[in-house]
Amino acid sequence: MNFDNKSPKWFYLFTIIIPVLFFVLFELSLRIFNYGRNDDQWINVTESKQMLNPEISGRYFFILKDLPQSNNDVFDIVKRKNAYRVFVMGESSAAGFPFSPNGTFSRYIRDRLELRYPEVHIEVINLAITATNSYTIRDLLPEVIEQAPDLIIIYAGHNEYYGALGVGSNENIGNSREFVNFLIWLNKFKTVELLRNIFSAVAEIFGDDANQNRTGTLMSRIVKEQLITFNSELFDEGLKQFEGNLEDILMIIRDENIPVIISSQVSNLKDQKPFESVDTDENISANLAYEEAVLQIQMGNEKRADSLYRLAKDFDALRFRAPEKINLIIKKLAQKYQSGFVNIDSVFNATSPDGIIGNDLIVDHLHPSLDGYQLMGKIYFEEMLKSDILSETDHSQFSKLNEDSIVVSNFAFSKLDSSIARIRLKGLLSNWPFVKNPDFSFLKSIILKDKIDSLAYKVAVENMDWEKSHREAAAYYLSKKDYINFAKEFRVIVSQYPYRLTDYDFVSSQLINVKEYNFAYDFLLKRFKESPDEFSAKWLGNINLNNGNIDKAIKYLAESINYNSNDPQVFYNLTGAYIQKEDYKNALVSIEKCLELNSEFPNAVNLKTQLTNIMEK
Repeated sequence: MNFDNKSPKWFYLFTIIIPVLFFVLFELSLRIFNYGRNDDQWINVTESKQMLNPEISGRYFFILKDLPQSNNDVFDIVKRKNAYRVFVMGESSAAGFPFSPNGTFSRYIRDRLELRYPEVHIEVINLAITATNSYTIRDLLPEVIEQAPDLIIIYAGHNEYYGALGVGSNENIGNSREFVNFLIWLNKFKTVELLRNIFSAVAEIFGDDANQNRTGTLMSRIVKEQLITFNSELFDEGLKQFEGNLEDILMIIRDENIPVIISSQVSNLKDQKPFESVDTDENISANLAYEEAVLQIQMGNEKRADSLYRLAKDFDALRFRAPEKINLIIKKLAQKYQSGFVNIDSVFNATSPDGIIGNDLIVDHLHPSLDGYQLMGKIYFEEMLKSDILSETDHSQFSKLNEDSIVVSNFAFSKLDSSIARIRLKGLLSNWPFVKNPDFSFLKSIILKDKIDSLAYKVAVENMDWEKSHREAAAYYLSKKDYINFAKEFRVIVSQYPYRLTDYDFVSSQLINVKEYNFAYDFLLKRFKESPDEFSAKWLGNINLNNGNIDKAIKYLAESINYNSNDPQVFYNLTGAYIQKEDYKNALVSIEKCLELNSEFPNAVNLKTQLTNIMEK
């Protein structure tokens, strides 16, 4: 029998096509039946607004069940012609921990842009996700570019070792950067998600997966390879991972001709002892370097102390703080790709006592204080100005110093936010690695002085919805007739959800009813910019008229008439504005229209008579 006959070519073709076709059909079936999580990068919030999908981090976490989210910043699905759009990408420091969602440097940038460019529709969208790293930024970037950004800001580097898919992470799936990025791409398919879920279920049944049962902070749950010594193999792998991903990121952005600003990483040097000090033959221990730095500070040798503090950080075998080599990589690649670069580390140092970063600007090991985040925003913003962004629409009436002061003093951040951050931070510092044995007794020591502290506790400890807590705080202040804090709580709410028009209407109506016109004005103005209507225009006109801003009063009252020409009160007030400008002709036309709508409108007949007499003279 002759076995040398070759099979026809179509046979080999079918052996390839049939499996591929099977998986394509299987994938389509899973999508049709909406299996698993929604893996779209963006989800619609309204007909015209979208945000980063809260489930997107499922691409990067294989074990962790309680997935971290971004700050859920919303932006237009269709970019407006007069829009300036900025995306911020990074990790927990970029997200603003423990002050998120509103205590971030991105909010400072947005507020400063809105103040300087009042005629421009400003969008600053924070996409940062806690416990992720450069893998996440690289993966999200292509669809970010599709949203036509005018600028991308990146603050990242601390999480390269323990962040999702990092070389020391509990979520690590290998140290080959090419393989990890390929697997992230595969994770977008439902078939792969199904296989992952099957393997996970089997592992839970037959395995001893202690990681599934880990408790404590996200920081403590995501670490696998706890100790990574300086210049070890894993240490170098982390650097290669970061450099390769960042180079890809900057290359993609450059090729799309989009401006980008990246920054050095900042850490607590002076007031954060090394987490893990390991004695080696090659280097002094982290603890010895830190102790020597303390002595040098006492002797007044700040420059030598700074070098030793940085050595102590680098030799710290628990790599939650980016080593100095990460900052060298950032600077090198920024220069190579001609990216915008800000040295936040250097500015923080120069601003700190003894010229060394400590607890004054950092609240733990690496997360800035609220002042620190605002300083970061200022640093980024000043770098943005160097590129002459929006120079043609620069109508700022303030100096740079005054702008900064106005933004900081009007920052949408309330007592409730401060209390939430305080409890969050206390929880972090009571857990590993700040203490060897997690101590949750601090919960009993928290003194809840009032309704606001109770709400903060519910948010930080019991996972109460952040928005609900602020609404309850606003209602509490309103019941107490504390209109200052009532307005402040709603400033926080509309800062986070600027597209919810009913919030502007509610808060401004409440404030107008109690004659708190100046508090109401800011909400009316924001409402008018977001979506102008009769009510906001009318009251902007009325308040400006009352404050003697006649041109603005005429502008807004006339705008109100465009939306509703049947309100005699608007015509009456417009008459008063024209009289103050001595424009008696338009004043007469306006009062006649008022009387057409209501012939008995108070004082309108007398006012018309007076105007008629003036015109006859």
